[in-house]
Amino acid sequence: MKKVLSYILSSVFYLFYGSFLIIFHGLQWLGFNIGKYKGHKIMVDLMNCTLTYVLYILGTRIKFINNHSIPKNVPLIIVSNHQSMHDICPISCYLKGYHPKFISKKELGKGIPSVSYNLTHGGSVLIDRKDARQSLAAIRDFGKYIEENNYAAVIFPEGTRSKDGVPKRFSENGLKMLTKFAPSAYVIPVTINNCWKLNKFGMFPLEIGVNVTFEFHKPIEASSMQFEDLFQKVEKTIKNAVV
Repeated sequence: MKKVLSYILSSVFYLFYGSFLIIFHGLQWLGFNIGKYKGHKIMVDLMNCTLTYVLYILGTRIKFINNHSIPKNVPLIIVSNHQSMHDICPISCYLKGYHPKFISKKELGKGIPSVSYNLTHGGSVLIDRKDARQSLAAIRDFGKYIEENNYAAVIFPEGTRSKDGVPKRFSENGLKMLTKFAPSAYVIPVTINNCWKLNKFGMFPLEIGVNVTFEFHKPIEASSMQFEDLFQKVEKTIKNAVV
């Protein structure tokens, strides 16, 4: 019975999810061309929060755990494990007041309604994972960008999603470049739990009744310690909280 229900609810979910992607693609274009960055951001925030709530069609429950104050008026570097494409919208919605931007692979920069437009017009950075020089140069400029504007950079140091929830090896290069060129940033480790279960059968059907948590750990001033120590602390903090 649960399997049958998952097929039905997944179909309804994708109907709404796909429709909203198309609708918000147009709204993003309108917001950007009328209100530039501010107008575009309004539409992006509305889109991310809407797509987060669409997950509730699947019986998903999303909980944010944060026992620490997030610093304001400073650049932020959000470092998280990565379990599903559905990690993105909840993080973006929760952090909308901090102007979250993402480091994404260049393949996402075209062909996907709303997603590609946001990545290419909203201040995120697209990298070629096969070209280390291009990637590091792009992240360097991205670090300068968040430093100048006090925005939040979101980075998934695993580089790809974990299909079973077990964290993969963290790569240090991206975070190292960000902390170097955004020296006044605070690094916030984030642990995502159970989001991988949404896709444990693949893209269809999606699992129903999943309880997803996003745990925000204590912010760390990037300049307060050597990078090697910072990296180890961030990785350990995130992985130790994975269920």
